[in-house]
Amino acid sequence: MDTHQIAITILVDNQAKPGLAPEHGLALWIETEGQHILFDTGQGPALPANAQALGIDLGQTDRLVLSHGHYDHTGGIPHVLSKSLHAHVYCHPGVVQPRYSRRNGTPKAIQMPSPAMTALDHVSDKKMHWTSEALQLSETIGLTGPIPRETSYEDTGGPFFRDRGARTADTIDDDLALWIRTKKGLVVCVGCCHAGLINTLNHACRQSGTSRIHAIIGGLHLLNASPQRLEQTLTALTTFAVEKIIPCHCTGSHATDAMEARLGQRVVRGQSGLTFRF
Repeated sequence: MDTHQIAITILVDNQAKPGLAPEHGLALWIETEGQHILFDTGQGPALPANAQALGIDLGQTDRLVLSHGHYDHTGGIPHVLSKSLHAHVYCHPGVVQPRYSRRNGTPKAIQMPSPAMTALDHVSDKKMHWTSEALQLSETIGLTGPIPRETSYEDTGGPFFRDRGARTADTIDDDLALWIRTKKGLVVCVGCCHAGLINTLNHACRQSGTSRIHAIIGGLHLLNASPQRLEQTLTALTTFAVEKIIPCHCTGSHATDAMEARLGQRVVRGQSGLTFRF
């Protein structure tokens, strides 16, 4: 592949093309500048099956980037690190903390699985990059690090807590995104956008020095968004003149429908097995 071309394949998503495994989670395989970057790993089972079916060798992973520490983005870590002994890992220190969601009054543990934490423990200090601030992976690829919460209408997208008793809210400060600068603007990869999609885009633009967003791919966590938040998000999106939006995972069907109604063919529904070239 031309080193100047960007190819992003959805390896894990809630939806999947025929012959691939769907899974509540996300993993993106990014090929650019001669590098192979795996952005998130899904829950675990779908990743190796889909990679094999798509002819993707996870042993070629040069960099593993974790968007945040929820189970549906980190469960495949042990498999990836067992395949690629040379991979460097990038994530915020908060990815390993206890986390819970609360549904109908019942707490559910949603933190990184123990085997994944153990696998990270065995990564050498040279290859383990705890990313508590913005980081440039190359001249054109960057990680946002923690994203400032600036908009009045965006929140984490759900009832998330640090403890089983739901006494301490989890603001998911470890949430980060990956951006790639192109001549047409940024390609922004997001895990769940717990920091808010517009907060994320604004922060990526500041860091990259680019005001245009060419494409967005990943989970946008709008499935619980109020009509007011959804409307304000869509209005803000139009100011970026985004050419392609690929909503995945936690975006929600209602929000995706609303995006299609507003933005038309610029919206392409994500599913495992799709590859996008920029």
